[in-house]
Amino acid sequence: MPSARLSQPPNLVAVDLGAESCRVSLLQWHGDGPQIELIHRSSNGPVARGNSLHWNLEGLLKSVRMSLRLCAERTNAPIASIGVDGWAVDYVRLNDNGDSIGEPFCYRDERTLASEALLEQSCPAAFLYRQTGVQPLRINTLYQLVADRQAGVPSHYRWVNLPEYVLSQLGGRLVAELTNAAHTGLLDVQRNGWNKDVFECAGLDLRAASELVPTGTDIGALSSELRELRPFAETRLIAPACHDTASAVAGIPAQEDHWAYISSGTWSLPGAMLDQPVASDDARGAGFTNLRAAGGQYCFHKNVNGMWLLRQVQMQLCSGENAWTMPDLIAAAEKLPSPRGMLDVDHPALLLPGNLASLINRQLSEQDLSAIPENAASLPAFASLIFHSLAHRYKEVLRDVAQLTGRQLERIYVVGGGSLNPFLNRLTTEATGLPLSCGVVESSTIGNFAVQLAALEGASQARDRLRHWAGMLTSAQCQPASPAAFP
Repeated sequence: MPSARLSQPPNLVAVDLGAESCRVSLLQWHGDGPQIELIHRSSNGPVARGNSLHWNLEGLLKSVRMSLRLCAERTNAPIASIGVDGWAVDYVRLNDNGDSIGEPFCYRDERTLASEALLEQSCPAAFLYRQTGVQPLRINTLYQLVADRQAGVPSHYRWVNLPEYVLSQLGGRLVAELTNAAHTGLLDVQRNGWNKDVFECAGLDLRAASELVPTGTDIGALSSELRELRPFAETRLIAPACHDTASAVAGIPAQEDHWAYISSGTWSLPGAMLDQPVASDDARGAGFTNLRAAGGQYCFHKNVNGMWLLRQVQMQLCSGENAWTMPDLIAAAEKLPSPRGMLDVDHPALLLPGNLASLINRQLSEQDLSAIPENAASLPAFASLIFHSLAHRYKEVLRDVAQLTGRQLERIYVVGGGSLNPFLNRLTTEATGLPLSCGVVESSTIGNFAVQLAALEGASQARDRLRHWAGMLTSAQCQPASPAAFP
């Protein structure tokens, strides 16, 4: 075994920042192998400040620090490193003193409607896609930075995405990790550098962007008061795949070359891993994006609506007196006859919150199909329709992946909450004709740890080591979360 490989795997911490909840997990090693324990989960969500949506930055940082203290209470052994991943596109702006100028905006804030219209004049969507390989969406960092410019924020003020900002607050230097930088819409599609042409056409200051670093970079020592705690005395800070989807894909221990993935949760992200980007007009027209992945590859996928549909339906139809657990709801849906038609799950009307059951019935009416009664007892019928429609959409997207890349897909790996939905997984197998393997719900945690371990042995870009650690950690017994209730 090469000397660079770890003779004794160390204890680690993974911080997963989610738009709905944030998790902090501890990896320890015992005689029977790795053990991953969820130490703390805290709720998260955008908060309204007047007519704007923001993130509670101080609350987020306080929760992370408190969770790290709980990790130190859980073990006396040294913790070698901490990695942070999270949702993409949102960032913190820093003044000349390095202080935050205020709570970061949420990507759902409507301030980017104006910047989207402005950018289309100077930086057409086709130009942006050719330059970055990323679908030009108004939630992207690019559009948010233009909105800052329109609001009078000094152009030279530094900006740093949220996971990297949290790492900096723990002692790390300010960086932009590659998988997260790709999601900004400002990274060059062909090289590991910021795209100067996009900065120029958007009127943005390149000096405000942070230093780009590869996935798995050590960015410094833990230097906050946490270092006084014995387990954190020598702890390093590692930028894993800071984009949570890239971390989730890094947590897949796939051995095949031509495999597809579906990151299934609030959103569904069906796609495949590529060695080179596909930034053709056909790929743009089909809605695909090219995002960086651990191991030097590209995540080539498309955003598809996901379990958010079901959550919105239950919010409209159900009260706390008509609670469903997810397993019971799936079982009830599976007993129903197959629906006569399919939803267009990506119809713009189904992407916004509110009255989703009524909007679904409107689609059914347009197909001359019977409406589903809008009451709590009908939730299994809505679930069945949503699951069948999602599987049908996955088939369409993965067919497009094969056509656009020239690859014959051999297997699907499902990670995220959808991995616990046997009905949807069966429908997906039947629709696509591909065998399906389930990863773990918290695959971003697995990928976060896998990158840290590979980095600690000096092999953060070695795909075989990433797969090795992902496979070992996937078999670990994770502390189960409480069953999700659908009140």
